Amino acid sequence: MEIYLVGGAVRDELLELPVQERDWVVVGATPDELLKRGYRQVGADFPVFLHPETHEEYALARTERKTAPGYHGFTVHSDPSVTLEEDLRRRDLTINAMARDEQHRLIDPYGGQKDLERRLLRHVSPAFGEDPVRILRVARFAARYARLGFTVAPETVSLMATMVTDGEVETLVAERVWSELVRALGESTPTRFFEVLRECGALARILPEVDGLFGVPQPAEHHPEVDCGVHTLMVLEQSARLSDSAEVRFAALTYDLGKADTPGDLLPSHHGHERRSIQRLHPLCDRLKAPKSFRELAEMGARFHSHCHRLLELRAATILDTLEKLDAFRRPERFQQFLLVCEADSRGRKGLEQRDYPQRQWFQEAREAAAQVDPKLFVANGLTGSAIAQALRKERLKAIRAIRDQWSASP
Repeated sequence: MEIYLVGGAVRDELLELPVQERDWVVVGATPDELLKRGYRQVGADFPVFLHPETHEEYALARTERKTAPGYHGFTVHSDPSVTLEEDLRRRDLTINAMARDEQHRLIDPYGGQKDLERRLLRHVSPAFGEDPVRILRVARFAARYARLGFTVAPETVSLMATMVTDGEVETLVAERVWSELVRALGESTPTRFFEVLRECGALARILPEVDGLFGVPQPAEHHPEVDCGVHTLMVLEQSARLSDSAEVRFAALTYDLGKADTPGDLLPSHHGHERRSIQRLHPLCDRLKAPKSFRELAEMGARFHSHCHRLLELRAATILDTLEKLDAFRRPERFQQFLLVCEADSRGRKGLEQRDYPQRQWFQEAREAAAQVDPKLFVANGLTGSAIAQALRKERLKAIRAIRDQWSASP
């Protein structure tokens, strides 16, 4: 029995990056042998075991054969005769198909170390084309390592495009798409994920609502980048600079979807796009089974981002109504996330990336001023029922008007 460290741990060690987790491959063993040594089996589809002390994953060397379309359409073969090279060959990218033996010697049959040096994401073998999830994984690795200068090999982009044309992407299940999407949003350069998917044609199949924004014009005086799709990725880039939150980044990606549906006679203006954005957002979230926290923040961004931008133009009553609709008094943390989405939108424009966005502070000040009005004072003065709500609103409006006067007076 031989044990090898494989995959991401070897890759990241060679890149001199922190190793997050270690995966192992066992060659020349049977499940019974590992069970006798105290390993606990956890893999349902193929033999994966947890080490009795470290609880790290140990998988028996295996090969796979495509038997049906989609992510689950494989027959797995695992027995002591499967070699390490055969196991590594079934992996997605050459940089993930390296191993170290128990003497820490590098085993690299498919040129992963060379591709690391060339900063290249390249598939190991034609078997890559059998698993549509690998399209998402390559795009996610591109997002993770873009800051290091990594690009996707042209032949890999070509193979991914063929997979899209052949309909493999259509077999992806919502849960897996969402999982990869959220992980990609958390990477250092999340925009690269969507660029790679667009390069191979997968974005139109997986996120047609986002893909539909490309080529749609906006007024150049407000949006020097003009193209709605380019603007969306610029907003996502800004959101990644402002926040690590996947919810914030998802909202930045989806708040403007309605611009793809603007009637041609209105272009390049997009009057009413907020309502159309929500109409597009709901089926997207339903299709991908997005969690409630993502849905709610994205809808708030779509519905109210223009209110935040035009804060100085709004009446105190409209500001208070918006705060209430955002549930800003009960959920101040989510309100802060909403403000980050709005700031990312403002800065996600060509040449305006460093522009100040005082509306974020102003809106926060309006909320804090209104929140300081204590309804207990009205109870102490003998008010009851609806009279408390009326008095509370009156005093909150007065507080917001006072804050607005300060904004207007500031240079």
